[in-house]
Amino acid sequence: MTDKKLVIVSGGTKGLGLEVVNQLLDKNYYVVCIGRTKPQAVNELEVQYPNSFCYEAFDFVETDKIKDLAKVISKKYGRVYGLVNNAALGHDGVLATMHESNITQLIKVNVEAPILLTKYLVRGMLIQQKGRVINISSIIASTGFNGLAVYGATKAALEGFTKSLSREIGKANITVNSIAPGYMETDMTVGLQGNKLASIKRRSPLGKLANVSDVAKGVLFLMDESSNSITGTTLTIDAGSTA
Repeated sequence: MTDKKLVIVSGGTKGLGLEVVNQLLDKNYYVVCIGRTKPQAVNELEVQYPNSFCYEAFDFVETDKIKDLAKVISKKYGRVYGLVNNAALGHDGVLATMHESNITQLIKVNVEAPILLTKYLVRGMLIQQKGRVINISSIIASTGFNGLAVYGATKAALEGFTKSLSREIGKANITVNSIAPGYMETDMTVGLQGNKLASIKRRSPLGKLANVSDVAKGVLFLMDESSNSITGTTLTIDAGSTA
């Protein structure tokens, strides 16, 4: 199909995922963006990059259909070089009062879905004997935050998955890493206004939040051949707030 390296980005239609897609396209990767809905920004990318960008509609709550999604991707686009597991839900709420359906949904989308998507797409990487898996975690996995117990648990699970999978497939020249962003100015932090947002900024030695561009650059670095010797680790990009 193409001599460009094929990268799949889940949850790539907005926020961090969309910025990752844009930066990958700018660096001449072939990008397949997966998301529930198709906003105008994605339509514009299809026009701007007709030979290196495609969109696939999918809702990662439907974990039983991920195997079929992987088959479609492999058939239409060929073997995958890179996978960015970015799709995630960010429900917050105190555990004692959180509805069980929300807990189940968080675990399905944030843990089960990326594991299954990786399971099926990594097979092409094993045949090629090269590849990149990048899991988008969060500083909440290690710091904790009031009202984010389940979300934090899912991200900690993703980091554990990263470490063990890196050992399983490292001999095939496939690296597996996590990126743990701090609070960023995206749709998921829109509710953090006033004192809470000011407190988070004060915690940073740089006096600011990291932004999606900073984190996307971390994805590009781990995708690049210059990161060949980096695997099984978590890259924290949070403007120093966890220092």
